[in-house]
Amino acid sequence: VQLQASGGGLVQAGGSLRLSCAASGSFFGIHNMGWYRQAPGKQRELVAAIISGGLPNYADSVKGRFTISRDNLKNTVSLQMNSLKPEDMAVYYCHAVASTYDHISYDYWGQGTQVTVSS
Repeated sequence: VQLQASGGGLVQAGGSLRLSCAASGSFFGIHNMGWYRQAPGKQRELVAAIISGGLPNYADSVKGRFTISRDNLKNTVSLQMNSLKPEDMAVYYCHAVASTYDHISYDYWGQGTQVTVSS
């Protein structure tokens, strides 16, 4: 499975950005799709994720500001980020849990996209 992320960039505090990620390759199914982020000197953390057919899960720090959406037919996941704060600045990684045709699940990561928020 390959995850191709797009979006990100530089925005002023209070602004918005949208991240998108598309999964491609050979797989039986994708279970979870979501976004993690890693700021300099910090551990990678979950931002938002959505299980196929399930409700989204958000980090407390982004609830009410970020919205994750998923298109199961297109195998894409997007993250709409509003009211961005300087503390949201990080490299954002698309993540997916997908199973092969022998029903073994693996974690996959996109290449990371930089989100910079200026104060």
